[in-house]
Amino acid sequence: MTGFDVAALGNAIVDVIAPTDDAFLLKHNIAKGVMTLIDEFRAQSLLDVLPGGREVAGGSAANTLAGVASFGGQGHFVGRVKDDRLGASFAASMAQTGIDYSTKMAASGASTACCLIAVTPDGQRSMNTYLGASRELDSSDIDEEKIARSKVLYIEGYLWDTAEAKDAINRAIIIAKRAGNKVALTLSDPFCVGRWRDEFLHLWKNDLDILFANEEEAKALFEVADFDAALQAARKSKGILALTRSEKGCVVANGSELHVIDAAPVARVVDTTGAGDQFAAGFLFGLTHGKTLDHCGKLGVLAAAEVISHYGARPEVKLAELAAKSGLG
Repeated sequence: MTGFDVAALGNAIVDVIAPTDDAFLLKHNIAKGVMTLIDEFRAQSLLDVLPGGREVAGGSAANTLAGVASFGGQGHFVGRVKDDRLGASFAASMAQTGIDYSTKMAASGASTACCLIAVTPDGQRSMNTYLGASRELDSSDIDEEKIARSKVLYIEGYLWDTAEAKDAINRAIIIAKRAGNKVALTLSDPFCVGRWRDEFLHLWKNDLDILFANEEEAKALFEVADFDAALQAARKSKGILALTRSEKGCVVANGSELHVIDAAPVARVVDTTGAGDQFAAGFLFGLTHGKTLDHCGKLGVLAAAEVISHYGARPEVKLAELAAKSGLG
C-alpha cells in the first residue's frame, strides 16, 4: 500500500466565509476584526443569517495538509466531525483538495466545528469559532496503519486542550516512533503554550523530532524576553527547529547547523491568516522529499508569502508551480 508524506492531527473545522458590511456586524453583534469563541446555538444562529457563505475545510493542521497537497505531496488527516451537513462538507472539501480523510463521523454529540468569517469591504475578517465535535477527538480515531505509513506525524498544539485528544496524540506518537517516522509539533498559539508549557517542553525534550513555532510562541515556551535567547534555549535539545519571524523570515536549526532565511517578497500583505500553516506545509514537503534544511525553509517562506497575498488560509495557486518558477522545485 502507498504511504503518506505527512499524517496530521488537528481540529476539523469548516470555514464559512461570506462578504458582509459593518451594518451586518452591528445587527448581529459580531465583534469586528477579531476571533470570538461561540457556542452551538450562536453558531447555528449565524449560519442561518450569513449571506452566501463559501464553505471550505479548515483548521490549522488541515490547512497545512492542503499546502502539502498543493506542492504535490500526500497527506492523511485525523480530525473529528459529526455526521451532519457541515461534516459532509468538510469531508468533501478534503477529498477535493486531495487529502486522505477517513476519520469516522460521530453519530452523536456536538455538531461539526465551524468558523464563521464575515469579511467587510475594508478587508477585516471577523471570525466566530465553534469548536464542537473537533474537541471530541480520541484515541479510537487513530488509524494505526496510516500513521505508521506516514513519514512525518504532525500535531496541532491546540489539540492538547482536551485529555481525550492527548491520549490520541500519545498513541499516534508511539505508532510513529515504532515505525521509525519523525514527529513534529506546531505550538499553535502563545496562550496555548501558556496553558501547557511544561508538557510541551517535555514533548520537545523526549518525543519530538521537529518543532514549529513563531517568535512569540518560542519566547513563551522558554520564558525569555527575546528571540535569540529562545533560539539558544531550544537548541539545547536534539531536533529540528523551524522558527518563523514574520517579515524577518525564519531560522532553521538542527544541532550545529543553522540557517537564517529571508522572507519571500510579497507585493502586498492582504491577510496573514494561515502563514504559519503554509510555512509548515512547505517545510514538511521539502523534508519528506529529501531537501536540505535551508531548502525546506525556503519552501516554507515561499508558501507563507503566497497565502498572505490574498484572503484565506489556503493557497490559491499551485505551490508546486510556484516552487518551480522560483528555482525551488
